[in-house]
Amino acid sequence: MLDILSFNTFITQDVLVFFYYVGAVLIPVILYFFKDYIVEHISFIKTINNKLQTFYSAFSANEKIAFWMIFITIFLCMELCWRMVFEAMIGYFDIHEYLHIISKKLK
Repeated sequence: MLDILSFNTFITQDVLVFFYYVGAVLIPVILYFFKDYIVEHISFIKTINNKLQTFYSAFSANEKIAFWMIFITIFLCMELCWRMVFEAMIGYFDIHEYLHIISKKLK
């Protein structure tokens, strides 16, 4: 316990994995369901939403298919970037922990 309180041992890997799943799964789901509330209660978002719906309704069937394919591709790329950021942070903290162990053995 003293190692955790003195920051000699990090708890970051478990915490980072938790926040990764919060960001990758929970936030998109919550925003999807919270979208209607935001549109109803914030006037400029409602205006933007109405303009976007008008713009989207002007698309042909092929354009709508292309739109959704591009949207899904961008969404998956952002999920991949989110994953890579957390892998880099976990790798950084693992390297720090290994170097800390090596420095203890050298003393």
